[in-house]
Amino acid sequence: MAEHLKLGTRGSKLALWQAHFIKDQLETVGTTCEIVIIKTRGDQIQDIGFSKMEGKGFFTKEIEDALLEGKIDFAVHSMKDMPTTNPPGLVLTALSYREDPRDCLVIKKSSATDGLLKLPESAIVGTSSARRKAQLLHYRSDLNIQDIRGNVPTRLKKLQEESFDAIVLAKAGLERLKIDLSDFEYIDLNPREFVPAPAQGVIALQVREDDTSTRRLLQQIHHADVARCTNIERKVLQLMDGGCQMPLGVHCEMDQENNFHVHAAFAKSWDAPVKFVHCSQSTSINLAEKIHQALLED
Repeated sequence: MAEHLKLGTRGSKLALWQAHFIKDQLETVGTTCEIVIIKTRGDQIQDIGFSKMEGKGFFTKEIEDALLEGKIDFAVHSMKDMPTTNPPGLVLTALSYREDPRDCLVIKKSSATDGLLKLPESAIVGTSSARRKAQLLHYRSDLNIQDIRGNVPTRLKKLQEESFDAIVLAKAGLERLKIDLSDFEYIDLNPREFVPAPAQGVIALQVREDDTSTRRLLQQIHHADVARCTNIERKVLQLMDGGCQMPLGVHCEMDQENNFHVHAAFAKSWDAPVKFVHCSQSTSINLAEKIHQALLED
């Protein structure tokens, strides 16, 4: 008889897309799933920016609590939202394929210009990410950056109806939800120049450490090639002692010869100067440590 598992997830459109994708993947290996929606603190508090919210894991904690209490068998997360250390008793056991990791600058057609980033002088750009704020200001110090919250469709609606000239979204979410951007101008930002969050575009599956049967099942849909890169990205984040709100971008890619190429960008705060570093080598050994050291050097 096929195994039947309870899958815990947030309830946003993108989170549900991810949950249904994993459910479909597991069904191809003979495992059935039911989806359990869990509201997190990050979903409940919509009126303040991330930078003003205390602690780490505000899109994961309630789901992890349900997992530890046995209410669900495993959790589906956007990997970029996850703290670098799991709560005692939980482990990440499988990763999805990686969708396009780039950030996308979505611009109101009436605001688009021919200038850098296609934005007018002192344009109002919406993002609650400290990383995105710092890198936007690195390229355009005149920009007026404003916090914006909500899921992808909500933020696009705010761009259309409110005073924003542009917003920044993860390309992965736009691709997965098949969002039509024909009403807007947009720029897919080069991940070597506008460096995405560690593990952006990857779905992570979290399970109880002692649940070996579920771990074995989930391993069947694991993408080890993706893990080779995200391990480096998240190791840099861990060494910087940062959560998903640190102004840190790290992007690792492998070429056809299996060489690693890592780009990173770090600022001490969202309105501080950004330091960009790049390192390539044929092995992952000490690669994250080299990036960490280079980011901290004056």
